[in-house]
Amino acid sequence: MELYNGRPENAEGRLPREIRTYDFLDELGIEYQRTDHEPANNMEACNEIDAVLGVLICKNLFLCNRQKTNFYLLMMPGDKKFKTKELSAQINSARLSFADPEDMLKYLDIEPGAVSIMGLMNDKDHAVQLLIDEDVLAGEELGCHPCVCTSSLKMKTSDVIEKFLPATGHEYQTVHLVGED
Repeated sequence: MELYNGRPENAEGRLPREIRTYDFLDELGIEYQRTDHEPANNMEACNEIDAVLGVLICKNLFLCNRQKTNFYLLMMPGDKKFKTKELSAQINSARLSFADPEDMLKYLDIEPGAVSIMGLMNDKDHAVQLLIDEDVLAGEELGCHPCVCTSSLKMKTSDVIEKFLPATGHEYQTVHLVGED
């Protein structure tokens, strides 16, 4: 794996949702570094990607309430454990579960394994509420996917909060996750 500045030189073989992500970031003047890789399906592969990027990739979870009337995108450090009860109390939403892949595609134009804050650029109706763990906000940089699981990006957290989110029309709620047993 190599680290590149900005978008790939050639879009051949890349999905339109990935190219739209680069277009959007470039349009906003957000600088990013990128690495291409095989889909990471275990922690060892994730750790390799983190090492190349020099940043911990965020764990991004797409959640919903039991009635499927509220959808949430949770960004948390990749090394924290997710506890439903801990989050439910903070957002006043009981019975949280993982949303279906169909809803992920419908609202974020993302498939399982590629969930990312970048998908919010596709949520034109603002159906998804963004939740960010305070430890992610405290980091100078963050790592995420460009709407596909075969590339990863590193960018300044401040650019995501101050440029990307306003451009998508999304706000966020800060949450405090301990993630311990």
